[in-house]
Amino acid sequence: MADPVVIEMANRLAEECLAVQNETGEDRLFMEVGNVLGASSQTLEEAFLTAIRTRMANDQGRAFLRKKLKSHREAHPKA
Repeated sequence: MADPVVIEMANRLAEECLAVQNETGEDRLFMEVGNVLGASSQTLEEAFLTAIRTRMANDQGRAFLRKKLKSHREAHPKA
Protein backbone atom coordinates (compact mmCIF):
# COMPACT_ATOMS: atom_id res chain seq x y z
CA MET A 1 0.00 0.00 0.00
CA ALA A 2 1.20 3.48 -0.83
CA ASP A 3 2.14 6.07 1.75
CA PRO A 4 -0.91 8.08 2.89
CA VAL A 5 0.76 11.27 1.65
CA VAL A 6 1.09 9.76 -1.82
CA ILE A 7 -2.56 8.73 -1.79
CA GLU A 8 -3.59 12.22 -0.70
CA MET A 9 -1.54 13.80 -3.50
CA ALA A 10 -2.98 11.35 -6.03
CA ASN A 11 -6.53 12.08 -4.90
CA ARG A 12 -6.06 15.85 -5.19
CA LEU A 13 -4.44 15.49 -8.60
CA ALA A 14 -7.23 13.18 -9.76
CA GLU A 15 -9.88 15.74 -8.77
CA GLU A 16 -8.01 18.50 -10.58
CA CYS A 17 -7.45 16.34 -13.66
CA LEU A 18 -11.12 15.38 -13.90
CA ALA A 19 -12.12 19.03 -13.61
CA VAL A 20 -9.79 19.94 -16.48
CA GLN A 21 -11.03 16.97 -18.51
CA ASN A 22 -14.63 18.06 -18.03
CA GLU A 23 -13.86 21.64 -19.04
CA THR A 24 -11.69 20.80 -22.06
CA GLY A 25 -13.52 17.69 -23.26
CA GLU A 26 -10.24 15.73 -23.37
CA ASP A 27 -11.56 12.46 -21.99
CA ARG A 28 -8.15 10.73 -22.02
CA LEU A 29 -6.18 13.55 -20.40
CA PHE A 30 -5.69 11.37 -17.33
CA MET A 31 -3.59 8.99 -19.43
CA GLU A 32 -1.26 11.82 -20.41
CA VAL A 33 -0.95 12.91 -16.78
CA GLY A 34 -0.26 9.30 -15.81
CA ASN A 35 2.57 9.14 -18.34
CA VAL A 36 4.09 12.34 -16.95
CA LEU A 37 3.89 10.94 -13.42
CA GLY A 38 5.28 7.57 -14.43
CA ALA A 39 8.42 9.19 -15.79
CA SER A 40 9.41 10.18 -12.26
CA SER A 41 7.29 8.17 -9.81
CA GLN A 42 5.61 4.88 -10.62
CA THR A 43 4.11 4.88 -7.13
CA LEU A 44 2.35 8.21 -7.64
CA GLU A 45 1.31 7.16 -11.16
CA GLU A 46 -0.37 4.00 -9.86
CA ALA A 47 -2.12 5.83 -7.02
CA PHE A 48 -3.29 8.55 -9.42
CA LEU A 49 -4.66 6.08 -11.98
CA THR A 50 -6.47 4.19 -9.23
CA ALA A 51 -7.99 7.45 -7.98
CA ILE A 52 -9.06 8.42 -11.51
CA ARG A 53 -10.56 5.03 -12.34
CA THR A 54 -12.55 4.78 -9.13
CA ARG A 55 -13.98 8.28 -9.62
CA MET A 56 -14.84 7.58 -13.24
CA ALA A 57 -16.47 4.27 -12.27
CA ASN A 58 -18.46 6.07 -9.56
CA ASP A 59 -19.66 8.65 -12.08
CA GLN A 60 -20.68 5.92 -14.53
CA GLY A 61 -22.51 4.01 -11.81
CA ARG A 62 -24.42 7.12 -10.74
CA ALA A 63 -25.31 7.96 -14.36
CA PHE A 64 -26.59 4.40 -14.82
CA LEU A 65 -28.79 4.68 -11.72
CA ARG A 66 -30.18 8.05 -12.83
CA LYS A 67 -31.05 6.57 -16.22
CA LYS A 68 -32.73 3.54 -14.62
CA LEU A 69 -34.77 5.68 -12.25
CA LYS A 70 -35.82 8.04 -15.04
CA SER A 71 -36.91 5.10 -17.19
CA HIS A 72 -38.84 3.59 -14.29
CA ARG A 73 -40.60 6.85 -13.48
CA GLU A 74 -41.56 7.37 -17.13
CA ALA A 75 -42.99 3.84 -17.29
CA HIS A 76 -44.78 4.12 -13.94
CA PRO A 77 -45.98 7.71 -13.46
CA LYS A 78 -47.50 8.56 -10.10
CA ALA A 79 -51.22 9.14 -10.09
